[in-house]
This record gives sequence, structure tokens and C-alpha cells, in this order.
Amino acid sequence: MDRSKNLIFFIAAMVIFGTNGLLVAKISLSSAEIVLMRTFLGFIFLFAVVAARRSFSFSDLKRDIVPATIGGAALGLNWVLLFGAYKYAGVSIATLVYYCGPMIALILSPIIFKEKLTTNKIVAVVAVAAGMLCISGNVTQGSDMQTGLLLGAGAAALYALIIIVTKRVTHMSGLNCSMYELFISFIVMVFYLLINGIKLPVIPSADDIVYVLIIGFVNTGLAYYMYFSALQKLPAQTSSLISYADPLTALIVSALFLGEKLGIVQLLGAVLILGGACLGELKLKK
Repeated sequence: MDRSKNLIFFIAAMVIFGTNGLLVAKISLSSAEIVLMRTFLGFIFLFAVVAARRSFSFSDLKRDIVPATIGGAALGLNWVLLFGAYKYAGVSIATLVYYCGPMIALILSPIIFKEKLTTNKIVAVVAVAAGMLCISGNVTQGSDMQTGLLLGAGAAALYALIIIVTKRVTHMSGLNCSMYELFISFIVMVFYLLINGIKLPVIPSADDIVYVLIIGFVNTGLAYYMYFSALQKLPAQTSSLISYADPLTALIVSALFLGEKLGIVQLLGAVLILGGACLGELKLKK
């Protein structure tokens, strides 16, 4: 696959990811039930791809099993919190808070990976922090918005954990690791629902079934396949910067189809968060 096709695959995957909030808003199931269906259907899709390629290696899994298992468990719980944040705070605000996750990982990188914080990365962290203040400055205590922000912050923390543990996966391919993590996420969600007294199996209503199939097979299975197929062949900085097509798509979709409008201060926060996040990915020359 040449560079242009890789770029198309990667951008398409990011745009698809950006429509998750719209689909979640259309599904009447709880956040945990949606995640259960998403992880199961996504796993089935990727399992079929990996089986067709005959690319899975149990020896590679054995060497990466600890970080891959932690990543899978964090992935499922991360989606539960994010989808919950969608319903309380709205897709646009929840997405912006969620994308503070990479900044959390960036702040921890000197401690965990012994990586030096460059000037542009420090500026990026300050910009994202200022953006969060713009978004959360006028939130009433005990309101749905505050609940949504807290759920989004929890999802961001788990996003950072996923980034950190994924760096420890050094033997499995991205596609194989993703398939395994979706399987672990599904198992974790089964136990999560049982502990919370939700009866299994989860059966979507007739009105939900189309959206459930789309978020499972298209937004998870197909999108992850395109994402990892292109990710391994694109420069790291290119893929990192293009990944912000996801939150930008989410903001556009939420404004056009869900009627969510950001105020002036919140728009400033969005610019600071996304701009700061992009700046953190750049390698500036002196």
C-alpha cells in the first residue's frame, strides 16, 4: 500500500472514530452495555482479519501479555467513562476533556520513560491546562455537566494509561494487539455488568440494532483495521498529528447533528486543547 492510500486509510479511521458520539447518542442502552456490544463485535471483525492472515503468534502474546492485558482492561473501562461523559456533558465537551489524555502521558513521560520535556511540550501542557479551565470554569457543582466532566477526566486518565502500557508492547503487531485487547475488554465488561446486576445477554431493541452494528463492525472493527494497517507505515509525527481529525470530527458532528453549541470561552478552550495537543506532537528545530 503506497503512502497516499495509507493516508486515506488513516484519515478515514480518524473520521469514523469521530462519529462515535453521534452513534452513542442514538442508542438507548447504558454506556457499559454499548461497550460490551462494541468490544464483542469489534473483536469478531478483527479476529476474522487476523485468522485470514494467519498472523497471530502466541509466543509474541506470551512476551507482551501483561501490558496488553492491562491495556485491554483499561480500554473497556475507558469507553464506559467516555460514553457516560457523552450523555452527561455532551459529545463536544466530553471529547475535548478526553483528549487531555495524551497530555497526562506526556507529563508522566520523564518519570516513566525518562524522556526530556522540551520547551514546546511544556507550552503544550500549559495550553491544554488553560483550555480545561476555559471549559470547566463556569460549571455548577452537582450538575450533569460536572458529572460529565468527571467521567471525561476519568476516561482521559485511562487513555493516558493505555498510551503508557502500549509502549511496553514490543513483540505483537498493532492489529494483533488490538484484537487481543478487544477480547480482554469484552471479558472485563461481562464481569462489570454482572457485578452491577445487569442481566446477560444484552439484547438491543429494534431501534438500536442498526446503530449497535455500525459502532461494533464499522467504528470499531473496520476502523481499527484501517488504523493499524496504515499506522505501521506512516511516520510517527504524521500519524500523531492526523489523529486530531478525530476530535475535530466529533466537534463538527455534534454541532451539525446534535445541536451542541460551544460558547466563546469554550471555543477558546477547544482551540487551546487541540492546538496544545498538536504542538506537543511536533518536533521543532532550533
